[in-house]
Amino acid sequence: MEVPVIGALIVFLVVGLVAGFLARAIVPGRDPMGVVGTLVLGLVGSFIGGFLGYVIFGKDLDEGAFQPSGLIGSVIGAVIALLVYRAANGRGRARI
Repeated sequence: MEVPVIGALIVFLVVGLVAGFLARAIVPGRDPMGVVGTLVLGLVGSFIGGFLGYVIFGKDLDEGAFQPSGLIGSVIGAVIALLVYRAANGRGRARI
């Protein structure tokens, strides 16, 4: 069964939004980002999760290293992306 392109895009957006929301709920602390920021976090997390799945399991060699992953991989990738984002912005440190 073939999924139309618009259907695939909607699925990617929904999975990205759910993964971003779950990552923000898992990582303690406040993150002043709206719905679009949460969506971007989830989408970035999906590709990070796909890359980690490729590296760890060596699966899907035909599709390449950077690919979208499932919901669990997306949440794990989004948590990693959120922690990297916080570290890059220097949150948690006192600014002088």
